[in-house]
Amino acid sequence: MRKELKRLLGQGLNNKGMGTVEMILIIVVLIGLVLIFKNQIQDLAEIIFEKIAADSSAILA
Repeated sequence: MRKELKRLLGQGLNNKGMGTVEMILIIVVLIGLVLIFKNQIQDLAEIIFEKIAADSSAILA
């Protein structure tokens, strides 16, 4: 019984490949979100860069 329990507990400690799989899943989810919200991200980036340009010209003037 103890050997079986140790074997089952030992399997939980041997998950070296899980980090890679988790990273790939995270990247896939992020790419999906970017594709879904592409237009909104572009609009937001344009607004941010316009404000940066306006503020920088005010500082330099």
